[in-house]
Amino acid sequence: MSISSFPNEPDDYRAARQKLLQAEIELRAKVADVAALRRELPFGGEVRQDYVFKTIENGAEQDVKMSDLFAPDKDTLFLYSLMYGRKQENPCPSCTSLIDYLSGGAAHVGQRINFAVCAAAPIADFKNFADGRGWRNVRLLSSADNTYNTDYFAETSDGGQLPMGNVFVKRDGAVRHFWGTELLYANLDGHPRHMDQMWPLWNILDLTPAGRGDDWSPSLTY
Repeated sequence: MSISSFPNEPDDYRAARQKLLQAEIELRAKVADVAALRRELPFGGEVRQDYVFKTIENGAEQDVKMSDLFAPDKDTLFLYSLMYGRKQENPCPSCTSLIDYLSGGAAHVGQRINFAVCAAAPIADFKNFADGRGWRNVRLLSSADNTYNTDYFAETSDGGQLPMGNVFVKRDGAVRHFWGTELLYANLDGHPRHMDQMWPLWNILDLTPAGRGDDWSPSLTY
């Protein structure tokens, strides 16, 4: 099936749309090619320490090691670093928007891989904020007492927070790094858009005449 025209559309619209469709087809193929290259990466460096995070389970604060974030039948972990530092009153609104979306899909993601969100803020503050957002499907971790954020490029030397995503694999008892959102650090014009593929907000806005805009960003409340 192919679309010949929508009701009452002008000829110049259809000509322009066909040109755009060809570009979309080429982009789809390129995205698939890049995904294939990503899957073919060799494993990266072994994690040098079994980081101990803080979490809350059944209302009680507990320690959890990085190696224990892997379910017995899942050898892959996606760990997103939320920009929520030790002295911040609230997390980054844009990061919050992303997790609003990912929380809704976390149960689906969890069928294939392990998924968690890490922040440098104390776990009690993080949990209180997450509860207020309705993040019921997201595993929350605090890295306040370890060096994970700085080791994996989610925190600057002066404590500034950065929205870094990292993928780890666990094989033969060892945890190794696999991939990170290094576009965040690439020398690019404008926003790195390093999380766009997993962020429905921007993908939806990009389909509209005005696009995502030059000066708009999400807010914590509206």
